[in-house]
Amino acid sequence: MPGTHAIEPKPPVSVIIPTFNRAWCVREAVDSVLGQEFSGFELIVVDDGSSDETPQMLLAYGSALRMLRQENRGVSAARNAGIAAARGELIAFLDSDDIWLPGKLARQVEFFRRHPEALICQTEELWVKNGCRVNPGRRHRKRGGMIFEPSLDLCLVSPSAVMLRRGLFHRVGLFDERLPACEDYDLWLRVSCRFPVELIETPLIVKRGGHPDQLSRAWGLDKYRADSIAKLISSGMLTPDQRRAAEAVLRQKCEVYAAGCRKRGRHADASHYEQLSVGARDGKPF
Repeated sequence: MPGTHAIEPKPPVSVIIPTFNRAWCVREAVDSVLGQEFSGFELIVVDDGSSDETPQMLLAYGSALRMLRQENRGVSAARNAGIAAARGELIAFLDSDDIWLPGKLARQVEFFRRHPEALICQTEELWVKNGCRVNPGRRHRKRGGMIFEPSLDLCLVSPSAVMLRRGLFHRVGLFDERLPACEDYDLWLRVSCRFPVELIETPLIVKRGGHPDQLSRAWGLDKYRADSIAKLISSGMLTPDQRRAAEAVLRQKCEVYAAGCRKRGRHADASHYEQLSVGARDGKPF
């Protein structure tokens, strides 16, 4: 009819890239998405208040991507803003310092087509540090299935490798915007204590590290991991066996972080996490 507009079909996949002052690398991340063999996606790049050339660089892509801009609120808020704007039923994330290999989206979309019961899957990855290929240690090797207990010690899910059904966020919640780091660890624990995380054993992303602004290089990350575990224990989501495993890892992380605080003269922080460790040892509520 005259005056009506065609409704644009929803893309099956929404790709979300959060970025902050990453003009030096975000172009490669964006290009690795636009170069995918699978074309049924929308690309949303959330600029988290960059003060470098990132906004101008992204504008040059025109309609190939949607750029969202917000005041600097951290990577969790940036990812959550992308999720809120996403139209796809499948969500994939890419950190702005990583890149995808061309078959990444196609393999994961096909995985979900063949496994309609699956809620989340990730791929294997290649590691590059300071421009050189490195092999991850045994403790970093990914696993598939119910991976909650091994994920307590260290994060075994990479945001850049994940694709998930958007309905999963309704069941476990979004990224915790109170966490300046380890926000992915926090979310994957909420997922993996209830649902299997499936693994495609082909490396389909390049995870790049060694640069100065990498959050995982900072000291004191066990503070945020301990906070995440304590919050999860308090939620009542865990089985008795999961709770016992979580309490054991919580004690360890609290003790390590408290000792580091003592060395740095941060005695109030040390006392807090020492008390948290005692509560975990005695099975007290948090």
